[in-house]
Amino acid sequence: MAEAKTKLAVEDVSKTFRVRGGRYTDDHLLPVLRHISFEVKEGEIVSLVGESGCGKTTLLRIIQGLVRLDAGRVKVDGKPVSTPGRDRGFVFQQATLLPWRSARQNIEFGLELQGMGKSERGDRAQSLLKLVGLEQAGEQFPHQLSGGMQQRVALARALVVDPRVLLLDEPFGALDRKLREAMQAELRDLVRRLGMTAVFVTHDQEEAMLLSDHI
Repeated sequence: MAEAKTKLAVEDVSKTFRVRGGRYTDDHLLPVLRHISFEVKEGEIVSLVGESGCGKTTLLRIIQGLVRLDAGRVKVDGKPVSTPGRDRGFVFQQATLLPWRSARQNIEFGLELQGMGKSERGDRAQSLLKLVGLEQAGEQFPHQLSGGMQQRVALARALVVDPRVLLLDEPFGALDRKLREAMQAELRDLVRRLGMTAVFVTHDQEEAMLLSDHI
């Protein structure tokens, strides 16, 4: 059996932020990431685990192209990336849905930006609603959805553009324990079913062990 190919490569990535000083202190440099390297094979789920403030989210945002790195590089399918692109889908800690758009319209948003026709993007959004178990909730607005349902819509929105790598930044951190555990199982099964490659950020070791091929 052929070995799975590398889908995502993080190579010697470093990042330092300049922190503004106060009235009696000077600006100073804060090293956040130092020479971080790892690979994610096609179809794998890899978790980044660490305490709050250790740089997990910064690294995920660098992979997405939202934060510029100081050194090193990130590659998807062997090609260096430095800006956001359709090959990477991102799910934030909060659902960040547009409140004036329905669940279906939120999912369609990225397709609208790509110029896809109304009928085609509607069909694509509906298929994603079915995939995440919200087939009957497409016309509901965010304030009408529970926290777990909102995160399912956010996940569908990330998946609708058919990304090569799915990036998840503690997407279940704001949910209660029972719902979080249910969403973890749903996410794991969904990613497996789609054959997705995913990087999952968490500070919860149990969550990482449940979801991941590697930590």
